[in-house]
Amino acid sequence: MIYSIGHGTKKVEDFIEELKSFGVSYLIDVRSSPFSKFNPQFNQGSIKHDLKSAQIIYVYLGDKLGGLPNDRSCYIEGKVDYDLMKDKDFFKEGLERLITANNKKINIAVMCSESKPEECHRSKLIGQELLKRNISILHIVAPSRAKTQVDVINELNKGRNIVDLFNSEQNYTSRKKYE
Repeated sequence: MIYSIGHGTKKVEDFIEELKSFGVSYLIDVRSSPFSKFNPQFNQGSIKHDLKSAQIIYVYLGDKLGGLPNDRSCYIEGKVDYDLMKDKDFFKEGLERLITANNKKINIAVMCSESKPEECHRSKLIGQELLKRNISILHIVAPSRAKTQVDVINELNKGRNIVDLFNSEQNYTSRKKYE
């Protein structure tokens, strides 16, 4: 199963409790820069250490799945364009690693800093691309509580039941509103 989680301003102990409540064994860090000025407990070295103590393995994939890629061709007018990014080899490679873990029945969670999945590329990009492959990511929102990818996207679209945000010209305007 593939989960997603945002660290926000949580205490590390609460964060780890949430992961453990879903049996997560690998945390996949998808932050482009694995550091937090405001929440240093989630800096790469610190969280890696704390996760190891909790017997959860830390893996960094922000260079492949991060929301702010180094590849400048993924940007239009200074903003990341997910339609461009999803077709890049680096992104496809990172996504394939998630799919492989899912196929092997390994419980993983992709982590970014935003606590609300509807405000993060975990749902808008990674979750949507996984959904196209019939894998519905579950977004952890509290211990033993998660939202489905479809629920998050429907919330984002204010209940208009638009599951695939990126397939039509009509949705282009909607997509730009929340990027």
